[in-house]
Amino acid sequence: MEQLSEGFVFTCIRPRAQESHKGSYGRLLAVAGSRRYRGAAGLAAEGALRAGAGIVTLASVEPVIAAVAARLPECCLLPCPEGADGGIGAGAVEELLAARAGADVLLMGPGMGNTPDTRALVRTLAGGAAGTVVLDADALNAVSALLAAGEALPRPAGSLILTPHPGEMARLTGLAPAEIAADRPGVAARYAGAWGCTLVLKGHRTIVAAPDGRLWLNTTGNAGLARGGSGDVLAGMTAGLAACGLPAPEAAACAVWLHGAAADRTALRLGQYGMLPHDILADLGAIFAENYR
Repeated sequence: MEQLSEGFVFTCIRPRAQESHKGSYGRLLAVAGSRRYRGAAGLAAEGALRAGAGIVTLASVEPVIAAVAARLPECCLLPCPEGADGGIGAGAVEELLAARAGADVLLMGPGMGNTPDTRALVRTLAGGAAGTVVLDADALNAVSALLAAGEALPRPAGSLILTPHPGEMARLTGLAPAEIAADRPGVAARYAGAWGCTLVLKGHRTIVAAPDGRLWLNTTGNAGLARGGSGDVLAGMTAGLAACGLPAPEAAACAVWLHGAAADRTALRLGQYGMLPHDILADLGAIFAENYR
């Protein structure tokens, strides 16, 4: 198992070419948010943009669209009809499939709500996607429900990245949390191989497992990240780096290291009690500036 480092990260992430444009850094479709969880979508979209993605389109319900438009004018917006639970309704699937066709990366899950509509959308949109698919939060809950019902893991034509915390990993695998905690590297590696995906097993000392057997241990980050929204930022960063052209395992590994390293700087400024997930994005920018201006 290799330990993630700044040197590894900035070997994978190269300087932006002078002769480039927004299309050079990918098109990302984020399907996220609900009436109840409006901030998650904004955090994920900003994480993707701050990680370098060229074009980010957020598909969500109108209350989320309004909130994100006010905070993040760089984000493109795709309003979707609401379902009965206040999330994106399954009736939006045709419009979302059309948007997916023009995207290099699909991110699903942050703030969508654990609903039948979410399960239907994950089943249809994640399955068969041509590019990289990142499933986080409620998209992982949807996958757990599909697996429990005897359905197959939604399989894109491109790469798949799953980002579970230990509780989500327990639901995905049926393993007891204690069993996962006892051998986090082994569990991550086993399921990354079995599912043919990049698996980010979050927590203290996050593990990133590639489907080819590579395994990384992260040592950045602190307990100030232990609050709602941190994972949304990480999911957006992961998808953003994939949009920039990094292979799925490298995109996930670099996002995990950068997310923690930025959080360590934020803790120095604001303290672990006082810091918030959106605060780390300024420190992420500082890390990029020190390496590539």
